[in-house]
Amino acid sequence: MLNSRAMTSIGSPRSASRGAPRSVWGRVARVAIAAVLILLLLPYLLTPVYRFVDPVSTLMMARWVTGARVVRTNVSLDRVAPVLPRTVIASEDGQFCRHRGIDWGQLREAYREADDISEMRGGSTITQQVAKNLFLWQGRSMVRKALEFPLALWIDLVLSKRRIMEIYLNIAEWGPRGEFGVEAGARRAFNKPARDLSAGEAALMAAILPNPRRRNARQPGPAVRRIAGIVQGRAARSGPIDACLRTP
Repeated sequence: MLNSRAMTSIGSPRSASRGAPRSVWGRVARVAIAAVLILLLLPYLLTPVYRFVDPVSTLMMARWVTGARVVRTNVSLDRVAPVLPRTVIASEDGQFCRHRGIDWGQLREAYREADDISEMRGGSTITQQVAKNLFLWQGRSMVRKALEFPLALWIDLVLSKRRIMEIYLNIAEWGPRGEFGVEAGARRAFNKPARDLSAGEAALMAAILPNPRRRNARQPGPAVRRIAGIVQGRAARSGPIDACLRTP
């Protein structure tokens, strides 16, 4: 016959109640870990889909959620004046056709010029900017860079250079009021489609890319005109820097 103390310890409501919180917190922790893993893996799963599906950027989604204006017409690279992607390469990422997602030489130079990784300017390739615009957030931080590097390598591995450039031109912000993509940018700045841009107009569009909310291709100030002149000259002298964009 069991004594009362043994009966209290076996199947006691108090012992069950002590174990219940631990069990609940364990489930919460497992769910949280699973959610984080899904968020981390999702970009790697989506990237192959973007071979065929036209993506939107995190900034575009944020504007939609808040009810802000978004203007974009997705266009293939065949419907963009060839001088524009060439000029963008000359302006943003001269080694685009040669590196595998990250330009390590340019990155080292940018790091040497910065006091801290969060203060780094330049060094980001077009592929890194695609990774940031598609899957991450704006601003500089070590966490974002740590996530951005492997994503850029994966994007370069999975997608062709031509497709990377096509995505970049269609998700880049090109105006102060929610104009995304080269087609919306060209029509805002010059009232013409992207396929009809001249070399000078392409240079003006490339010149505003770092800050399209303050720089204006439609009414460029002296600084934008100076940058555009430098970029246009660089694109004209750079040889076959856009060879990887040619249709096979």
